[in-house]
Amino acid sequence: MSFLEILKYPDEFLRHPTKPIQTINDAIQEVIENLADTMYQAPGVGLAAIQTGIDKSIIVFDHEANLEKRDFQVLINPEIIITNGKTISENEGCLSVPDLRSDVKRYETVVVEGLDRFGNKTRIEADGLLSIILQHEIDHLNGILFLDRISALKRQLYKKKVQKALKQSDKTD
Repeated sequence: MSFLEILKYPDEFLRHPTKPIQTINDAIQEVIENLADTMYQAPGVGLAAIQTGIDKSIIVFDHEANLEKRDFQVLINPEIIITNGKTISENEGCLSVPDLRSDVKRYETVVVEGLDRFGNKTRIEADGLLSIILQHEIDHLNGILFLDRISALKRQLYKKKVQKALKQSDKTD
């Protein structure tokens, strides 16, 4: 069991699209386990590999986020292939964008295709919270933060708050 460091905004690594996985081997299985451990420890309901500095197209998620049950799912090289409807993800947050929660416009339902952790093709038809989680984590794989999907005013206020905190941190170092 290994916990990974979660990168925080404004780390530029979070802005890079990930590379697809060609081979699923023991090293990838270890990454998956470490991602799941980190997600549960954070605690969160989803985590993309890019958030931990790993440039791979992997997400782990558990929309119930039950620490005792640990029933997480894995998608490798996921793609949203069908979207439908509109909804507001109320009070959405992100492990890489701490201390910010906001309403985000999302699709009501999505169909996602990818590979499971063993390389088998899989298709998930999702609505509700699972739909939102999948959209959020797949955004990460494409270099998009939920910060990019909120109102310009909230985004600007958050960026100023982070810049101020970084300046204060630099003064104390």
